[in-house]
Amino acid sequence: MPSNIRNFFEAIPVVTRNLLFINVLMFIATLINENFMVGTFAMFYPSSWFFRWWQPLTHMFMHGGVWHILFNMYTLVMFGMVVERVLGTRKFLILYFVTGFGAVLLHTGVEWIQVQSLLKEIDAGSAEAQQTYFDLLRTPMLGASGAIYGVLVAFAMLYPEAKMTLLFPPVTLDAKWMVLIFIGIELVTGITGAAVSVAHFAHLGGALFGFLLVRYWQNKQKLY
Repeated sequence: MPSNIRNFFEAIPVVTRNLLFINVLMFIATLINENFMVGTFAMFYPSSWFFRWWQPLTHMFMHGGVWHILFNMYTLVMFGMVVERVLGTRKFLILYFVTGFGAVLLHTGVEWIQVQSLLKEIDAGSAEAQQTYFDLLRTPMLGASGAIYGVLVAFAMLYPEAKMTLLFPPVTLDAKWMVLIFIGIELVTGITGAAVSVAHFAHLGGALFGFLLVRYWQNKQKLY
């Protein structure tokens, strides 16, 4: 490995670096055997025949495509490096997994509400509701995005005035406003049902639990 690349990876804090490596390894394994990896390690609704007890953890290391993992890992490295150096290794690890589990919790909670409505329609004889319920049970949720949103929220809370610039459109805003806009978009698209292939409420769950955890540490004066 060229020295400049090796030096770059060595400069990444230990938790961020290891999370990056695990995600990349899991993605390579998914490219080799997608059906097995998704069916085993992505997150399915608890009453699905695909559900396994370890999926609330392993789904965080699964990705559905090249752009999916590239965006998440780029964001993890860019913002995770900063947040980990501020919080320290232990707190950053806690932040990452609490927000990842928070993403599962909110996503599954919203699905549970949807399931209750579908079951009532199924009892009333709706074939369309039966198909929708079947599709829900076999549709996985995967990706580090929930935890990534938690990291983004933590960064915005630590450095609210820091400038963030989008690649497209090339807009620059304070971190607090940029992250709030991201969250607002996720909330609107989640409620309206736009971009149904995206787990909007998982993103919102990660953001919410990230906010609550960092605020708790701040109130207890245990942030640093």
